[in-house]
Amino acid sequence: MISSINGSISALKALGKKVAVAADNVANLQSKGFKKKRAVLQEGQQKQVTVQIEKIDTPGPIVTEIEGEKIVEKELSNVDLVEEIPQTIVTQRHYEANLKAVQTQDEVLKTIVDLKG
Repeated sequence: MISSINGSISALKALGKKVAVAADNVANLQSKGFKKKRAVLQEGQQKQVTVQIEKIDTPGPIVTEIEGEKIVEKELSNVDLVEEIPQTIVTQRHYEANLKAVQTQDEVLKTIVDLKG
């Protein structure tokens, strides 16, 4: 029972990191040259959930700007809101499910303690 709570808690922590990565991506949507990151959840030892953060090096759109008397091409961020927002919603649902699992396990443990007492 306790190991399943630990697994759910580690998932909550990993999902929190995943949301932080998505928030960083969205915050840098307009930053020139910013490369988005992706958080990938993995099963670790003893059914713990770990997170691997990867930098996505795909090129962003190129824009032409005038700086002084020169025309300069600059690369924009490769962050796409159409991709980020749905992933954030899915992550939120995973977080809610794991939180409910922890709450349910907590209630079961309280009931067991009450029955023993």
